[in-house]
Amino acid sequence: MPELPEMEALASVLRDRAVGKVVTRAEPVAINALRTVSPGPADLVGATLVDATRHGKFLDLVFAGTGGERLDLVAHLSRAGWLRWKDSQPTTPGRGGRGGLAWRLVFDDGSGFDLTEAGTQKRLAVYLVRDPAEVPGVARLGIDPLDPAFTVEALAALLTAAGRSQVKGVLTDQSVLAGVGNAYSDEVLWAARLSPFAPSSGLSGDQVAALHEALVGTLRAAVEAAGGLGAADLKAEKKANLAVHARTGEACPRCGDTVRQVSFADRSLQYCPTCQTGGRLLADRRLSRLLK
Repeated sequence: MPELPEMEALASVLRDRAVGKVVTRAEPVAINALRTVSPGPADLVGATLVDATRHGKFLDLVFAGTGGERLDLVAHLSRAGWLRWKDSQPTTPGRGGRGGLAWRLVFDDGSGFDLTEAGTQKRLAVYLVRDPAEVPGVARLGIDPLDPAFTVEALAALLTAAGRSQVKGVLTDQSVLAGVGNAYSDEVLWAARLSPFAPSSGLSGDQVAALHEALVGTLRAAVEAAGGLGAADLKAEKKANLAVHARTGEACPRCGDTVRQVSFADRSLQYCPTCQTGGRLLADRRLSRLLK
């Protein structure tokens, strides 16, 4: 799933390539992807892109309509969605099919982008609104980890409020922290040398400080690594820089121990026993506990 660094990079691509361009076609190819009714896609035709930004894992394209009114095209790519920029879009209407095309936007110079989604679980969501706060997922977002207001003290307060909840779950709760998902939470916890199942309120002051440093540092490094890359190269860049996530069975790059996995019904996490759990293995079941 695209997370904060990838969404920041995609927004940057669109700012560089599309700001100032006028929409000539807005095509909701997969009707189930469009989650709003009014404004409609026709209202985008003639609108000018004035900015591209993000809210956590939501991409927000800000348009000025033909009457100067604001329109926001907000997209959540979910687990298998992606944005594909094209310098020259097809002149024929888009169709769904093997490519998983969900949405197509074309600008006045013929360029544009497609939103696509692989797999059978169609969760990609597009919202056309006049204020991004109208999108339920945006409205409930917690603080952005790259916001200057996200201090060590702010993180400590969030962890205390979470009580005995596992720190992995707190990091990925979008109502607590905006933009961190399964992959980067694994990376952050590895960098901070913390078990994913450590109780949030049980962390010491030093551990909270280490977690804050790892969280901000990991995300900033990923944003910088993705800077300047085209949308087509972002997935490979992310994968190349992961230390433990999706690297089950490989050697930990810090200590050489074998990276282990805990599987759940629809996802998994990876960790290093030596670096994060004192050498103990985590039980591979939903309600995992440290094996004694």
